[in-house]
Amino acid sequence: MVKEIIRDVFFLGQKSEPATKADQQVARDLQDTLSANRDRCVGMAANMIGVKKNIIIVNMGFADVVMFNPVLVSKNGIYETEEGCLSLEGVRKTKRYREIEVEYYDFDWKKQRLKLKDWPAQIVQHEMDHLSGKII
Repeated sequence: MVKEIIRDVFFLGQKSEPATKADQQVARDLQDTLSANRDRCVGMAANMIGVKKNIIIVNMGFADVVMFNPVLVSKNGIYETEEGCLSLEGVRKTKRYREIEVEYYDFDWKKQRLKLKDWPAQIVQHEMDHLSGKII
């Protein structure tokens, strides 16, 4: 189901809780909502649709990847950039890592590990910031 985008900075600034298998519908809602906003959005976190759970979705160019409880396990090559957010107006400066490795659970609740660089890595870092309540 396509959900409304949350713009409340107080809500977005709160830390999310670990996701469980019971949160798969939240991930499906993220898929639907990202699809509906594809013209202006490349990733989302669950708090952007009003759910404080550690779930993100990222468009990798070839597919949308849902990550339950993502964790950065390595990072390399810091740089400064500017980012916008569907939940906020304008763009803000931030620092990102050019190369990351992220560990997460997929829809089958199997642990996955993914190495990313450049744009996909930046999107994952932005969405993971949402999970910790960091607003960019």
